[in-house]
Amino acid sequence: MKSDTFWRHATLWPALVLFALLTILPLLKLLALSFHDVEWVNREAVWEWVGLANYARLPQDNLLRAGALNTLIFAVVAVALQMLIGFILALLTTRVVRGRVFYRTVFILPILVPGIIIGAIWKLMYSYDFGVLNSLLLWLGLAPQDWLGDPDLALLSVIIVDVWHWTPFCFLLLLAGLESLPDDIFEAAKIDGATRWQQLRHITLPLMLPTIAVTFVFRMILAFKVFDEIYLLTGGGPGTSTEVISFTIYRRFFTEDQTGYGAAMSIAVIAVIAAGIIAATRATAGKGAKA
Repeated sequence: MKSDTFWRHATLWPALVLFALLTILPLLKLLALSFHDVEWVNREAVWEWVGLANYARLPQDNLLRAGALNTLIFAVVAVALQMLIGFILALLTTRVVRGRVFYRTVFILPILVPGIIIGAIWKLMYSYDFGVLNSLLLWLGLAPQDWLGDPDLALLSVIIVDVWHWTPFCFLLLLAGLESLPDDIFEAAKIDGATRWQQLRHITLPLMLPTIAVTFVFRMILAFKVFDEIYLLTGGGPGTSTEVISFTIYRRFFTEDQTGYGAAMSIAVIAVIAAGIIAATRATAGKGAKA
C-alpha cells in the first residue's frame, strides 16, 4: 500500500514542477515587479523599490476605472447572452433526430475561426460606407450607423461579435451536459403527465446546474480577459467607450512603458477576478445543492 501511495504521488511531481515553472514562478515575478519601478539603462533593466506606491495609484487611474466598468458590462451582457443562446441551441439539438451532426457542425463553426479573421470580417461588416449591416439598414429605409465610431454603439457592437464568436463554446459544454442526463427520469415524468416546461424547470435545470456553473465560470474568465476583439475592432475607442482592463494593462506595459505600475494593475485584477469567480462558484454550487 505504501509503495502504491508513493508512486501515485511521484507521478504527480512532473506535472507540479511544470505548473510551478509555467505559472507560479512568473506570477511571483510579476508580484515582485509590482513593488518596483523599472528603467532601462544601457539596455539593462534597473529595478527601483517603490513599495506600495504603484498600488496607491490605482484608485486615481481614470482609464482603469473606465476599463473596469466596460469590462464588467461586457462580461455580464456577453456571457448572459451566450449562456442563454447556447442553452437554447443545445436543447433544440438534443431533440433533433435527423441532421444532428450537420447542425452541430454549423453551430460550432464561429469558434474555429482565428481572431484576426474575425476582426477583419466584422470590421468590414460594420463599415459605415459599404458594410453589409448599413446596406441592410438602407434597404429597410433606415439611416446607416457608425457602429464602431459611435460611443453609444461601439461597446454593443463588440459584444455582438463576442456573442457570435463564443456562443459555440457554451453550446458544446451545455450540450454535453444535456446528453449526459439520465433518460429514465424524463420517461417517468412523461408517464406522470409532466409537460415539457415542467420537465425543463423541475428536472433539466436542477440537474444541469453543475454544468451551467462550470460553463459560466469558464466564460467569465475568458470574458474578463478580452483583448483581441477590442484591439482589432476599436482600439479602446472612441474615447474610452470600449476600453477594457486587458487593453489598459497593455497600454501601461507596452505603450507607456510603465512596467511596475502595469504589474501592480495586473496583480490587482487577478485578485479581484479570482475572488469574484470563487464567490460565483460557491453561490451556484449552493443553489445546486439546495435543488
